[in-house]
Amino acid sequence: MIEKMQGSRMDEQRCAFPPPLKTEEDYIPYPSVHEVLGREGPFPLILLPQFGGYWIEGTNHEITSVPETEPLQSPTTKVKLECNPTARIYRKHFLGKEHFNYYSLDTALGHLVFSLKYDVIGDQEHLRLLLRTKCRTHHDVIPISCLTEFPNVVQMAKLVCEDVNVDRFYPVLYPKASRLIVTFDEHVISNNFKFGVIYQKLGQTSEEELFSTNEESPAFVEFLEFLGQKVKLQDFKGFRGGLDVTHGQTGTESVYCTFRNKEIMFHVSTKLPYTEGDAQQLQRKRHIGNDIVAVVFQDENTPFVPDMIASNFLHAYVVVQAEGGGPDGPLYKVSVTARDDVPFFGPPLPDPAVFRKGPEFQEFLLTKLINAEYACYKAEKFAKLEERTRAALLETLYEELHIHSQSMMGLGGDEDKMENGGGGGGFFESFKRVIRSRSQSMDAMGLSNKKPNTVSTSHSGSFAPNNPDLAKAAGIVSAPPSRPQLSPTSEACPPIALLSECPSWVLDSV
Repeated sequence: MIEKMQGSRMDEQRCAFPPPLKTEEDYIPYPSVHEVLGREGPFPLILLPQFGGYWIEGTNHEITSVPETEPLQSPTTKVKLECNPTARIYRKHFLGKEHFNYYSLDTALGHLVFSLKYDVIGDQEHLRLLLRTKCRTHHDVIPISCLTEFPNVVQMAKLVCEDVNVDRFYPVLYPKASRLIVTFDEHVISNNFKFGVIYQKLGQTSEEELFSTNEESPAFVEFLEFLGQKVKLQDFKGFRGGLDVTHGQTGTESVYCTFRNKEIMFHVSTKLPYTEGDAQQLQRKRHIGNDIVAVVFQDENTPFVPDMIASNFLHAYVVVQAEGGGPDGPLYKVSVTARDDVPFFGPPLPDPAVFRKGPEFQEFLLTKLINAEYACYKAEKFAKLEERTRAALLETLYEELHIHSQSMMGLGGDEDKMENGGGGGGFFESFKRVIRSRSQSMDAMGLSNKKPNTVSTSHSGSFAPNNPDLAKAAGIVSAPPSRPQLSPTSEACPPIALLSECPSWVLDSV
């Protein structure tokens, strides 16, 4: 009786739980491309894979109601390139100006490099603070009038990042430290890009069919001429995007363009080498499959499905379909798709997503491609890689600043002493080792043809006293007491070879 009464009371308190997370077997799949082609057209430019995993932008391409005189691209669309605003702060506000650099080691945040500067903005005094951690760079401008008392360096660091937990920062005493710091800050800036271009003919629905096409239709040839200029690869002097410019192993010509001081090399499927008897056409896939973003051109109505091409790197596609012709040239329908973990990137497609051939569409398309690559690097896979890259480079920078500061004071072992004014060869050599190691495993990605950027030097804003007693009185010490003694191959310090997987923009400043 008691059990029965308790059971009925428990039943009254029961609530409906949400259904368990669905597995792939539970999803109702989207129709396959073959099912869609069995229906009556016209067909969309892009179909989602049967079990999703991608988002699509630009699904309306109805142009029948648009007057001939009305521009198809929205005049309010602002074409803007994505950028990393913090990467150039040091160059803009610190480099060549009086400022101070410090370094320290936090048990939680890891290696820290801190720059501070006194600024007068308008008629008000400010502190400009820039703190680099293994995860991100913190920047803030603090009005001095808001502070009850002038803070010390640790307090300043806490103003820009509350999580800082160190007893002290150590001054950088190397006059050319700014050269090392600006190189680290700008390692995420790239002026070279490579994108795939895939020609999809009518009825092609598989990777093998896409990569087996050799002929180019007049509409595709016109699109390539619109996209950039055809260049001979032999002895080509610009950014080659991993293509062979000496022995002709990757074809004889390609498509290349410059856009807003950036160089773009296109890997065109029909211009890469064709191998008889190779169904997969690995000579073509090794380049396009290692790109991050690709253009798919259709001159007839066959949908593209993102999972047609098996690749760990391709994360976004811009699909362009030619529509007729006329006195003003063809119209181009555009759709964009990317993996679910890739955030939306601009500029947004107009509604309807149709463009007339012209410089406005070229600017829009190239901007969309560049922004797509920046967005893809925010996806989980690439974000983790960048975190590892940043942490390793920051540790190298920390070590170099410490060794040079010791050397300036005549301290440290003989192996640590460097010629004053030597320019931080160890730091730059680390970047060079990265390029040499990554070229072996990622030659197909075209990352081994970088040119070193010239970086102007400036004083770090802190100098070493000649008298050791004065240095002691000023609170300058030769080494942080908790500084770990790490070798480049120790377990606590990831070897620099880990950076061999780096995408092109990660090490572009070398």
